[in-house]
Amino acid sequence: MDFGLVLQTDPPASRVVSLMKRAERNGFRYGWTFDSAVLWQEPFVIYSQILANTTKLTVGPMVTNPGTRTWEVTASTFATLNDMFGNRTVCGIGRGDSAMRVAGRKPNTLARISEAMKVIRALGSGGEADLGGTVIKFPWVKPGAELPVWMAAYGPKALKMTGEEADGFILQLSDLYLTEYMVKAVKEAAVAAGRDPSEVRICVAAPAYVTEDDSPEALAHARDQCRWFGGMVGNHVADLVAKYGEHSAAVPDELTEYIKARQGYDYSHHGRSGNPDTEFVPDEIVDRFCVIGSADKHIEKLNALRELGVDQFAVYDMHDAQEATIDAYGTKVIPAVNG
Repeated sequence: MDFGLVLQTDPPASRVVSLMKRAERNGFRYGWTFDSAVLWQEPFVIYSQILANTTKLTVGPMVTNPGTRTWEVTASTFATLNDMFGNRTVCGIGRGDSAMRVAGRKPNTLARISEAMKVIRALGSGGEADLGGTVIKFPWVKPGAELPVWMAAYGPKALKMTGEEADGFILQLSDLYLTEYMVKAVKEAAVAAGRDPSEVRICVAAPAYVTEDDSPEALAHARDQCRWFGGMVGNHVADLVAKYGEHSAAVPDELTEYIKARQGYDYSHHGRSGNPDTEFVPDEIVDRFCVIGSADKHIEKLNALRELGVDQFAVYDMHDAQEATIDAYGTKVIPAVNG
């Protein structure tokens, strides 16, 4: 199993770079960041520094979207980084929940994501792409360039499209039941589209908090540090409920039940521990969606995720133990899972 580190690009950027260097030293192979231009600093500028200060780490957004940048600009940025540092980027893409909404726009449609994935992948890999009637190609991209595009998804149509078109699937939660359900949907869609399902990489991303022990006090603190995640996922779930209804065969009740007490969401606290808009998230959801507890608990859950076909676990490291979590994974968790 590969391991990734996910950060927000809060200033100073030097700290983001430092944590990514620490992650690489501890056996992480991927470095991801949020991409929301109003809330955080520009990630692609920081990627250049991360790549310059590491040797093997693959970097990319979790996730960018097709609405805040034109597609040829996104592709050119990835291709430039790959030309400078080797093929060490990956394009995670989605609807643009925070990036679009805080700028007063609606998240992107699946049709737009589909078109953008094709253009960004083709141009970033040195091929041609049609920009609404104008066919372009970057003349400077060298042979052998690659740009995999991984799609974030929850709903049935998005899962189907991921299996049909994306190089990888990003699932932002680590619940075993929902992971099995959604990975199966993606793989079945890949098969129906005539693809080899093993070619679609599976990445589960969720907060991880390693405690010294499994005492009630330690677990309570870990839950409070990770409760924000249930609120972030709840934004996507609320959109699904609005589209498909509260009880629908298209969306599992296990995903929709917990948001009944949701009152609203202020994006100024997005993705941060102590988010006051996530008090509705119960402990059970934190335990299911995140990975918390002693190192042994992490190893147990990650082994279970790997059995479900997960190729990468990406650690959301937004809490009060960032360095400690990276180090615990490097010394205890990653060696045990991959040993």
